[in-house]
Amino acid sequence: MKFPADMGISPRVVAALRKQEHNAVHLQEQGLGRLPDIKIIVKAKEERRILLTHDLDFGELLAAGGDSLPSVTIFRLKDMRAENVLWHLRNVIAQHSESLAKGAVCSVTERRVRIRPLPI
Repeated sequence: MKFPADMGISPRVVAALRKQEHNAVHLQEQGLGRLPDIKIIVKAKEERRILLTHDLDFGELLAAGGDSLPSVTIFRLKDMRAENVLWHLRNVIAQHSESLAKGAVCSVTERRVRIRPLPI
């Protein structure tokens, strides 16, 4: 799978995804740490990537835009350490990769994963 990670996601998550043979990039390493959210969405859509974020604004922007891509996984975890994010992300990939490939907003908390197909 292909992932861009925004500034709220640890670069260690990206490194671990690469070790697992995923195509992952961090906006910081691309020099795009200050890219506006809407442009991050456009970039993820053009590159057909599943955006990894901690920022709730992305769900709202996708809902307002009415598009079916890009998919976004929003981590609403109290513990955002890389190991915890990766543990939850592995479960998301294992259980919801088909929905993410089609276009969805995935909200991840400690207790559950919520998938909303796009467009919203």
